[in-house]
This record gives sequence, C-alpha cells and structure tokens, in this order.
Amino acid sequence: MDLDSAAGLATAGVIAGAIEKPTGIAGEHSDGHCRDCGAPVAGRFCSTCGQPVHVHRTLLHLGEEFLHGIVHFDARVWRTLPLLALDPGRLTREWVQGRRTRYVSPLALFLFTVFLMFFLMSFGGASPIEMDSLPERLTAGREALVEARAEAKEADRVLARAQAAERTSPSDETSEARNEAEVAARGVHREVAALEKALETLQATAKAGPRSDGLEPGSLQAQIADAAKAGKIKVNMGNEELNHKILKKLSNPDLALYKLQQTLYKFAFLIVPLSIPFVALLFLWKRGFTLYDHGVFVLYSLTFMAIAGMVLGLLEGIKGPLTGPAEFLSGLLLLSLPVHMFLQLKGAYDLKIFSALWRTLLLLFFCVLVLTLFMIAIVLLGLGG
Repeated sequence: MDLDSAAGLATAGVIAGAIEKPTGIAGEHSDGHCRDCGAPVAGRFCSTCGQPVHVHRTLLHLGEEFLHGIVHFDARVWRTLPLLALDPGRLTREWVQGRRTRYVSPLALFLFTVFLMFFLMSFGGASPIEMDSLPERLTAGREALVEARAEAKEADRVLARAQAAERTSPSDETSEARNEAEVAARGVHREVAALEKALETLQATAKAGPRSDGLEPGSLQAQIADAAKAGKIKVNMGNEELNHKILKKLSNPDLALYKLQQTLYKFAFLIVPLSIPFVALLFLWKRGFTLYDHGVFVLYSLTFMAIAGMVLGLLEGIKGPLTGPAEFLSGLLLLSLPVHMFLQLKGAYDLKIFSALWRTLLLLFFCVLVLTLFMIAIVLLGLGG
C-alpha cells in the first residue's frame, strides 16, 4: 500500500468534510448565543453561520468527526449516489437551482472519490509495465518459434499443391489460389524470421548476465533505459533543458513511472478546469447558463467516471468461472459512459433528444482532447520537474 495515497485519502476526506455544512446532533446552549459568530440563536443551529449550538468537547467526538470527514457516512450520500448513477441530470439541475441540503456537494464528492480511487490503486500490486522474467520469455519464445515453423511447413505444402494444380490445369481460379498461398507462405516465413531474431536477442541478453543498473535483462524497463541512453527515444517539448530532464528520468523507467503516478495523484484536480471551457463551448449561444453550472456538471460527471473506473478495476481482477460474467458487466459499464453523458446533458440543461445527442458526440471528442492535454501536463509536471 502507498502511504502517500492513504494520507491523501484522509486529507481528501477532511477537505471534503470542511466543504460540507456542519451536520450532526445539536443540543441546548445555556446563554442563547452562537459560540462561533456570537449571533443570538433560538433553535438547534445558528441562523447566521450554520454551526450547531451544542459544541462537543470529547475525544470520542473528535474521532467521530475524523471518520465522518473521511467517509461522509450520512443520509445525503445515499440520496446523492443513486441519482448520480441513474438520473445525473436531475442531480445536477437541483444542485444548480439551490436544492442542496439533501445532497453531497459536487466538489466534496469529487475530491473524496478521486482520492479514494488512487488509494485503491495503491493496492494494485504489479507495475503496469511489469513483464515475465527472462527465462519465461525464453521458453515462450522457443515455443512460439516451434509453432511458427510448423505453420511455415504447412504453408509451404499448401503452396506446393497450389503450384502443382496450376501447372496441371491452368486457369484463373488455380492462379488465384496459388497467389493466395504465396502471400500466406511469405507472411508465415516473415513471422518465423522475426521470432528467430527476437529469440537471438533474448539469448544474447541472458548470456550477458546481470545489468549494472539493477534492471532485469531483457525487460521492458531495460529496453526503455537502453533506448533513452542511446538516444533512440526522441523528445521534443520545445526546450532542450526540458528534453534532457525527461530523457534522464526515462533512463530509470521505474522511477519515471513512480513520478508519473504521484503527479497524476497530486494534480488530478487539473482535469476540472481543463474540462469546463469545453463544456461551455457546447452552450456558447444559449443564455441562462454560467461557468458555475458547467463546473457542477463536470464535477458530477467526473465523479461518475471515477466510480466507474474503480468498478472496472474490480471486475478486471475477477478470475475463474466468473470471468465471463465480469467481462460482460465491464462491457455494459463501458457502454454506459456515453449514455450517462447523454442523460446528464439532457436533464441538467433541459435539452431535446437530438440537441442532447449531438452535444454528447461532441463532448466525447472533447473528452479525448482534454485527456490528451491532461496527460501532456502530467508528463511535463512529473518528468520535467
């Protein structure tokens, strides 16, 4: 487990809790004034600042506040999440129109969900670029080469029969069959040559022994490091110093990956200001909508995407007899993402079906553009710093 992610999760909970209005059970207060702002109070909460009249001063309540800040375990969660999943347009519209006390705020929910996602990712174990060991790759390479050579022999036999048939009875049909057999045979032989070359490289790597940099010989990390040091990886960010920094970090791929992961975790919020202008473009000529409205839309939409990403990760880890159903559910969840965008656009902005549909298609394109800009920013911040 990544301790930074765990600390981030707790921080996100505390921040999200601070964004929310004070909640909990309030009691009586003897002097009739709020201890925070000093305003006169007649009920259980201050009408000026919203603080509960009764202020707890026990260690147990301090722990309760911390846990509440992390998990937001109150009724608003159970009113917010179902609407976020099934009727996101209504949720967005109600928050924008001021009906807010029953729901978790979009910023608080986004912060907690994103940090929770990275916290769960810290349990993921293997690095995304981790590969099989060198002996395993050698064994797999030899097996693949044996199979490819068998396929090449069979292709040669098919070609020989096609050539004999063409000689025996020349025709357009036999000539076409011979041409197809030749193309297939050439393709299989090219595959054999590529596998032989790859196997020779692996054998030479195994013979060379351990590397001085500690990377596993023949691994993808080692290949990236060698390519970076040899200048085979070209980086052009418009600044020579920046290019040099990125190439230097790529010479240690594991460290580079860790830097990217940490930067992604710390600057995940950047995707929000990057997204708002593109959503605003969809309604440039429609009056009555503000950047705040678009910000609420973006926060709730990104929260749903983050939750969907966590569910997809859980489904991907299911093995055995449940693999088939898990893959089916993963496919349905992926298909639900554009549907969710459509429903949220239609409900939040009160659009007709066609108007929401073309905006959904354009929004999908904008999503690709925003993700590209976001990843460029992450690379610059993570590897260029």
